[in-house]
Amino acid sequence: MKPTNVAGALGALILSASSVQAIDLDVTSMDSVKKAAATIAKGMTSYYTGYRPGDVPGNLPQPYYWWEAGAMFGSLVDYWYYTGDDQYNNITTQALQFQVGPNDDYMPPNQTKTEGNDDQSFWAMAAMSAAEVKFPNPPADKPQWLALAQAVFNLQANRWDNSTCNGGLRWQIFTFNNGYNYKNTISNGCFFNVAARLGKYTKNQTYVDWAERMWDWVEGVGLMNDQYHFFDGSDDTINCTQVNHIQWTYNAGVFMLGAATMWNITGDDKWKTRTAGIINGTDVFFSTVVPNVMTEVACEANGKCDVDQKSFKAYLARWMAATTKVAPWTHDLIMPKLTASAQAAAKQCSGGTDGVTCGQKWTTNGVWDGSFGVGEQMSALEVVQSLLIDQVAGPVSNETGGISKGNPNAGSHSEDNPLKADPIQTGDKVGAGFLTTLVLIAILGGAWWMVA
Repeated sequence: MKPTNVAGALGALILSASSVQAIDLDVTSMDSVKKAAATIAKGMTSYYTGYRPGDVPGNLPQPYYWWEAGAMFGSLVDYWYYTGDDQYNNITTQALQFQVGPNDDYMPPNQTKTEGNDDQSFWAMAAMSAAEVKFPNPPADKPQWLALAQAVFNLQANRWDNSTCNGGLRWQIFTFNNGYNYKNTISNGCFFNVAARLGKYTKNQTYVDWAERMWDWVEGVGLMNDQYHFFDGSDDTINCTQVNHIQWTYNAGVFMLGAATMWNITGDDKWKTRTAGIINGTDVFFSTVVPNVMTEVACEANGKCDVDQKSFKAYLARWMAATTKVAPWTHDLIMPKLTASAQAAAKQCSGGTDGVTCGQKWTTNGVWDGSFGVGEQMSALEVVQSLLIDQVAGPVSNETGGISKGNPNAGSHSEDNPLKADPIQTGDKVGAGFLTTLVLIAILGGAWWMVA
């Protein structure tokens, strides 16, 4: 069952009128930051209907894909962590539990036929965050947050593919999906991120070793360069001999937190160098016209960001803030960027009939750009609530007060009995296939739509 399409109706309402109001944000007042975050979170959750009778918990309406719903609930875990406001906890727990699938590994039958490794990982990272910040545990007879992250890790470790490109994960899980032959940076980066965080939480060296292996592969195959710029991915039918050089905010962010966590675990200077390099490398995503304000450089200026890409800044903001807790020496490198971006994002939240609907382009000095949606709200929420990072404790572990129960064998046998999915229809292929076509054109013909 698919959720009803309420996004169009909401859009018509939002566009019907606009009052210039914007969110009043005083970055020196934590009460002001919490109030702003609450306003933005209310706008974001207004798109979600999965808690209603007859709808599907965890699903967003069209045009949003399943992975972005997982990302949104990760933002709501963060929202509770930062503000203490628990009004969204029930729908968050309901969604994160409903979508686990019969094997408790975030492979639900309603998504399996089009699910990619990165899609699965965004749900796993939401569960990992829940474990790290001591989000209230599910009932004891339900899958626990830590065990869910471990299940996804185990599944994906078994998907490591040496048949091409000397290793790495494919974008898609199943051969019948468009994009199966693409090894993209975000899928591999999410695995790196989860492995490092599991290593810190559990003190299990296996996770740390896998994180090292993944970093070495990404570096070796050329998905990053000496300036710590991370590129989109590569086609394994040409053995990853050419790389799509488009840069996205979330690729930098996912590796930043992973590298900082590895430094926290090992104390090794190489990870400090790498973390600092990634932070410096994110300068490409911060405007020089409006200093320190985040922008999605590949698509924002030319207006080509799709629904997915409008959410990407949320994850860079999320992981930059988290980096300051596991690598405190990064604080003064990161917080000026988050502070300036939060101020600009709050000003951009000046659209719609309520006067506080958030747009995408934070560099417009408060002039709403007419864009709206889950991604725009989530990006603004994450960057604004990140200003509360100094007021909260860092991630816990099994040794420092963690309350989530794990299962190191979770997911190990999930694919011994593969799920049966309905036959794939043409419409199911459109989402993955469209982006795949774009990235392959970019590899073969150059990233013509990327802003340098």
